[in-house]
Amino acid sequence: MEHYHTDQLLSLKEVLNNIFTLITPIAEKEIIPLTESINRITAREIISPINVPPFDNSAMDGYAIRFNDWHDAAPLVVAGTALAGSAFRDPLPAKSCIRIMTGAPIPSGVDTVIMQENTRLVDNAISFIQPIKPASNIRFAGEDIRQGDTVVTIGSKLSATQISLVASLGISEIEVFRQLKVAIFSTGDELQTIGQPLAAGQIYDTNRLAIRLMLEKMNCQVIDLGIIADEPDKLYQAFEQADQQADLVISSGGVSVGEADYTKQILNEIGSINFWQLAIKPGKPFAFGKLKSAWFCGLPGNAVSAIVTFYQLVQPIINHLSAFSQWQRTPYLTARTTSLIKTSPGRLEFQRGVARVNSQAELEVTPMPQQGSHILSSFNQSNCFIVLEQKRGTVNAGEFVDIEYFNHLLISE
Repeated sequence: MEHYHTDQLLSLKEVLNNIFTLITPIAEKEIIPLTESINRITAREIISPINVPPFDNSAMDGYAIRFNDWHDAAPLVVAGTALAGSAFRDPLPAKSCIRIMTGAPIPSGVDTVIMQENTRLVDNAISFIQPIKPASNIRFAGEDIRQGDTVVTIGSKLSATQISLVASLGISEIEVFRQLKVAIFSTGDELQTIGQPLAAGQIYDTNRLAIRLMLEKMNCQVIDLGIIADEPDKLYQAFEQADQQADLVISSGGVSVGEADYTKQILNEIGSINFWQLAIKPGKPFAFGKLKSAWFCGLPGNAVSAIVTFYQLVQPIINHLSAFSQWQRTPYLTARTTSLIKTSPGRLEFQRGVARVNSQAELEVTPMPQQGSHILSSFNQSNCFIVLEQKRGTVNAGEFVDIEYFNHLLISE
């Protein structure tokens, strides 16, 4: 891999394309209980071994009949009962019907179920108070899933509904890719652990917490190495430890081009790292490359910059490495602005905003009043990025812009 520093601004698309030519998804697989598979990535197609439902059954409580027995509209005698789990197995006499409950197997020869609200029972015989249609209210075998159907494709992240669907096939174990192991740490003598008192000139290390929480939402195994002091030996040891334990190492701070610190020096010694200046705002500095074994992402130190860079760059990288081939970025939507948006051409900008549908059923967006890379509260009050293209200048109220709603990484579920 080419190893270089550059002052040239690269687009988000260029950087991701460069990265995707280098990395390959993990290949190791494991078989786990279906009950423990939420948010895991499938490593094998799931093929249905059975029909679902496995037999014709009633869609509601009512009466099962042969439709041709009803042609003269005469009452039909109730010959028996079919319950869920307890079928009516005797031959159905002519001019008769079966009392049937939801989920009960359809008796042989029966082709129609009449809901009980549309019947009248008199002296153990039913008549119909509404017109009826043949084949009504029957769930046919294989109507949901046929034996041999592909139910879940490779590279899918298993949701609760998908797991329930697999369970309906009687499958109790599933083959998945192993979880991605990600080591994280922060660098900087100005950082203090959350919960400890701040000394003069210190700030709390919120970046590492935000990164950890997003990684956990992506179902990664997180190896948290804490805050590493700006000392060459400690930094080198942290990188060595992270490289041995993880598939991906993420650090926050110390990757700005031209910044005088030890991080880049150590990375030059033990890895092949690209230090890029990105044409995005916030989040200009970004480092990516290979340590001895693990991949490495270096994020900016400012809180908002770190989160935006993780969201826009590291998120797709992790999904690719995790073999989550079905992942898709949240699509851009067009919204009308409610107020002036100050910006200048030169970089793709991700401002925080609140999108809503107004009383005219139009999608509109309001930017947060403070967009600085240190204003972390802007995320708590917003629900989307306002995406301002690289050549875009100041946007007046009433103009249209692209927005990208936050996904599960930045909002509560």
